Amino acid sequence: MPAPLIHIDSSPSLPREADVVVIGGGVVGVFTAYCLARRGVSVALLEKGRVAAEQSSRNWGWCRQQNRDARELPMATRSLDLWEKVAQETGEDTGFRRCGLLYLSQDENELAGWAKWRDFARTVGVTTHVLSAEEATERGKATGRKWKGGVFSPTDGTADPSKAVPVAARGIMAAGGTVHQNCAARGLELSAGRVSGVVTEAGTIRTTTVVMAGGAWASSFCNQLGIRFPQAAVRQSILSVAPGANGLPDALHTARVSLTRRSNGGYALAISGRARVDPTPQQLRFSREFVPMFARRWRSLAPGSFEGWRQGHESLRKWVLDDVTPMERNRILDPKPDMRQIRLTYQRACELLPEFQRTAISHAWAGYVDSTPDGIPAIGEVEGIPGFILAAGFSGHGFGIGPGAGHMIADIITGSEPIVDPRPYRPERLNSAAWGKVAEF
Repeated sequence: MPAPLIHIDSSPSLPREADVVVIGGGVVGVFTAYCLARRGVSVALLEKGRVAAEQSSRNWGWCRQQNRDARELPMATRSLDLWEKVAQETGEDTGFRRCGLLYLSQDENELAGWAKWRDFARTVGVTTHVLSAEEATERGKATGRKWKGGVFSPTDGTADPSKAVPVAARGIMAAGGTVHQNCAARGLELSAGRVSGVVTEAGTIRTTTVVMAGGAWASSFCNQLGIRFPQAAVRQSILSVAPGANGLPDALHTARVSLTRRSNGGYALAISGRARVDPTPQQLRFSREFVPMFARRWRSLAPGSFEGWRQGHESLRKWVLDDVTPMERNRILDPKPDMRQIRLTYQRACELLPEFQRTAISHAWAGYVDSTPDGIPAIGEVEGIPGFILAAGFSGHGFGIGPGAGHMIADIITGSEPIVDPRPYRPERLNSAAWGKVAEF
């Protein structure tokens, strides 16, 4: 039962040349190409499988500012406006709604952390309401429990992962760009050290600018070019239930389970942060960099299986450009969900909100959430290869901030004033002594 996803058609033919080629049909790649096409830039989007078929359709759908890292918050804020704008420009429904996000807790330390974030948010013009015990209990009345407190972020919202990114991809074609599914990018051609083309399984596209937005595949692609990009992925499992539960919040987070209303009236359910760590060659290569992050999350992470090794997205081997690559052997990362976690998630949801006892599980799936060592994406031109822009390592935050990231990348390419300061995202920070520094808000 893979994650629900609408189908879109591809452009009829591969262009011989383009101003920009974007590799990866997830939320970041699609919004980059969308923003470029809307500016009249000749752009081709390459996707080895289906648009949004990996993590961009396998997430919660939250578009939030609440509890963002200080470095990501400006991009999150601008993304909310862009989610609304793309629906207006395309005339299609992405499922985006500013329904507000509700967090409830019984933990004093957690509540203190949320209050601290609220104080920081005030300094940058973001509104979030810290809830008293009475207010939290009222907003969480569907649980039938008393809560010590919570927060409510009224301007945050959700979009529907089953259709939001495909809708934007159709917008690329409507604006004059091209979208090519089942067309893997095998590598780059360089002339005098800078990008001159992209070699695909269907032919070569001449270009001087390439954006690598390949999600969990980005590090292995960079490795072909001698670029060291520390990236690791964990396997998270999620489920959705059919419509039937009534009177519940649109989006709710608790320590035991979180939920999001889908466009069809059903809900997506997950346990925040819970994941399996599948060993891969790439995990082993970058293990030193990721030890601090994994140590902080040890309560939520569990050893996985060789599922990641079999999938091939974190391979260290080199491939040749005139032969089949790992991306063609595995068009879509569709790992097996952790069925024990799926059952536990549904059980917890039914205990917290008895309305879910009236529903049944309709889908269960897993996805690989790629991360950088500091949990902040790498976005920017790679040193040593002019014309090659990396946009990966979104660390589970990509869906919500994807529109802002795409806009910023388009700004960089076209020489416009960036929508947000791009410096905190520069890729070279991950291979310097400062890579592990965490921002304070």
